[in-house]
Amino acid sequence: MIGRILAAALSATLLLAVHAGPAQAYPDRPISMIVPFAPGGPTDIIARIVADSLSRSLKQPVVIENKPGAAGNIGMGLAARAKPDGYTLLLTSTAIAVNPAIYKSLPYDSIKDFAPISELVDSPNVLVVKPDSGMKTVTDLVARAKAAPGTFNYSSPGIGTKSNLTGEELKVRAGIAMTHVPYRGAGPAAIAVLDGTVQVGSVALPAAEGMIKSGQLTALAVTGQQRWPDLPNVPTMIESGYPGFVSVTFSALFAPAGTPQEIIDLVAKESRAALATAKAHEQAHNLGFTIVAGTPGELAARLKAEIPAVKALVARAGLKLH
Repeated sequence: MIGRILAAALSATLLLAVHAGPAQAYPDRPISMIVPFAPGGPTDIIARIVADSLSRSLKQPVVIENKPGAAGNIGMGLAARAKPDGYTLLLTSTAIAVNPAIYKSLPYDSIKDFAPISELVDSPNVLVVKPDSGMKTVTDLVARAKAAPGTFNYSSPGIGTKSNLTGEELKVRAGIAMTHVPYRGAGPAAIAVLDGTVQVGSVALPAAEGMIKSGQLTALAVTGQQRWPDLPNVPTMIESGYPGFVSVTFSALFAPAGTPQEIIDLVAKESRAALATAKAHEQAHNLGFTIVAGTPGELAARLKAEIPAVKALVARAGLKLH
């Protein structure tokens, strides 16, 4: 009789433990957030905003680990191989959707190796020229390029960035020839336009916004769905005659595939809450980002749509794989 009572008690205890799930005990130690880029960049700054808030809401330190190199592939590869227990997160950029189209071999599978948590923010790119270039619109740029084939070049923050792909999409859709000149970052790519090294720049908005506002550069168009609030006179590519031309850089949060759903849901909820404050909106806006704060399902759908779209663009543009 006593044995049966003990057995029943043990079974009940085990049942409660199973139903309690990992999320109720999670987290009980510090969490690592891998950022596959160097400190100080836009993705890193967004990561620190989110990590600071998560540290408070989850009551455990969330420690940023910068693992730069190979266009983000080193850090993303490390995150893909981490234990799926919720104690390693990945905050990365659009590179997770772009790199499968650019590189022949990757140390991860963007779909199979990661559990989407939330698309946090996104930012448009912008096409810029020198104010004395005589170009005021995208139409002017296209006409100039067609009139002088083989003489136009454009800068971007690097091969395979969304800014690079923006330039290539314009070439394909407008039927123009422009030589891509990659730089190590959006800042140098914008400066290259300013000093006349290239005629056009396709760069992330944050790097050029100050120079646009000061009159050092002229913005022809932004690549978001809507105009950027701080540049109300700059049209979108859609308004410039290119339907559906939207090219944004996002920052998003992932976990290794196999991380318990309870943990994914908890971190998604708290990361979205981290971006719901007025302070977070102001910080993101000052960096040139718009808050998205999406759900795991929305990020999964975004990734599944973006990867084949980028691959199709790379094929049409004839870009070489690395």
